[in-house]
Amino acid sequence: MYEKKTTALFRFIKWWVKVFYPRTQAEGLENLSEEPVIIVGNHCQMNGPIVGELYVPGEPYIWCAGEMMHLKDVPEYAFRDFWSQKPKWMHPFYKLLSYIIAPLSVCVFNNARTIGVYHDARILSTFKNTVKKLQDGKSVVIFPEHDVEHNHIIYDFQDKFIDIAKLYYKKTGKELNFVPMYIAPKLKKLCFGTPVRFCAAEPMDAQRSRICQRLMVEITAIAESLPAHTVVPYRNIPKKDYPINIRKENAYEKARS
Repeated sequence: MYEKKTTALFRFIKWWVKVFYPRTQAEGLENLSEEPVIIVGNHCQMNGPIVGELYVPGEPYIWCAGEMMHLKDVPEYAFRDFWSQKPKWMHPFYKLLSYIIAPLSVCVFNNARTIGVYHDARILSTFKNTVKKLQDGKSVVIFPEHDVEHNHIIYDFQDKFIDIAKLYYKKTGKELNFVPMYIAPKLKKLCFGTPVRFCAAEPMDAQRSRICQRLMVEITAIAESLPAHTVVPYRNIPKKDYPINIRKENAYEKARS
């Protein structure tokens, strides 16, 4: 099997991150089968890609924004996606920072186990590369949240990634599993939940809805089952506004138990 070559700079960066990033304990590993799966998790800002690269078993490939792989596209995307919600008086600093990080971004995202995701005609290459990795026996990690609030744990999921299962079924005749994953940096935990299976006989519109809704329910349930902790949200909001995993209506009962 082809093994991706990496640069010395990337290997140093990865080593440095692994040294300083908290060691994360994986739970629910019984939900990961020997067959390749699509692992679907909360983005958790920068924590999702880092944990995906360092601690998800089996060295999976990770969907990443294609703009972060191209030098000319990084500054605009990075500012818009990471820092546009910061106070306006700080915007000049973050715009400058978006240019400073561009070379580093290109190095990291082109050397890590990534699959570039695009929102134009290049999306066909995203799906083709994803199915190829699955056929090669590699699982794929996807963080499908977008800027629409769902609940206190996650933001709403974009659903087109479910179509990968249809393409994979056409290639292999196998129905793919989607495994929910919840990352809790404050607890140093990475938790896998009950898989949701693609059904080839079901219409795609219904499948997108069913699978996404089930994944969001599972991820929320995992988060709420853990000890009280601060949730790292999809949006890069001030830390004082981060939610906790306990629903407000349950907080009083939790405090008394």
